[in-house]
Amino acid sequence: MREELLSIIEKNSRIDLKELAVRLGKDEIDVVNELQKLEDERIICGYHTLINWEKTSIDKVTALIEVKVTPQRGKGFDRIASRIYNYPEVRDVYLMSGGFDLLVILEEKSLKDIAMFVSEKLSTLDSIISTGTHFILKKYKDHGTIIDEHIRDEREVITP
Repeated sequence: MREELLSIIEKNSRIDLKELAVRLGKDEIDVVNELQKLEDERIICGYHTLINWEKTSIDKVTALIEVKVTPQRGKGFDRIASRIYNYPEVRDVYLMSGGFDLLVILEEKSLKDIAMFVSEKLSTLDSIISTGTHFILKKYKDHGTIIDEHIRDEREVITP
């Protein structure tokens, strides 16, 4: 039940518990108890709403910042990652492979706010070697959801 439950709520965390129980073929109380266990074990870490900010009057700029780091003896990347993710401006932090070590995702009101964060807070941290900033210009698909439904699939259909 666990894997199917997680798959369903990952796509729709607002699903009614009765409907969820029916889809899983379980009693509602069993589903509630399993959800509580998953939350207690930190398998479910939170519930989020996907918002298309471009359709609101709220200004938001999203930036992906690649960070090259000198790992610390005995701590690896964890200590510097912790310092970074504790900034309220930081939305996400990932350890990654490739040319950079960490990927930091910020959401701010302007490009200037992001530039100020990178230059005044991020770049000044010990063990940060370099950063590379990329701005999200438009989202087409986010968390598996197509954002702009008006974009047609223009691939040519090939039939035998």
